[in-house]
Amino acid sequence: MGAGRSYVRWLVLRETLVLVSAGIVLGVPITLLGRHMIESMLYGLHASDLIDLLASVALLFGVAILAGFLPAQRASRVDPMVALRYE
Repeated sequence: MGAGRSYVRWLVLRETLVLVSAGIVLGVPITLLGRHMIESMLYGLHASDLIDLLASVALLFGVAILAGFLPAQRASRVDPMVALRYE
């Protein structure tokens, strides 16, 4: 009820980042374990290339932050009384 806009934004972004982090924590080891299969499908790209792996993780985090920030911005503008009446 009394949360400020920045706190509401942080709540939504934190949930987004937790989900993305969990996906990365699970996905990177799976990628490294299945790198032989990935290397056979992708020409000139090695699954164990650190730069490619870091770039994909950074891109994923960037897209997740943008995808989480837009709904968070919208949620922070909602009047609490309107939200309570809706429920």
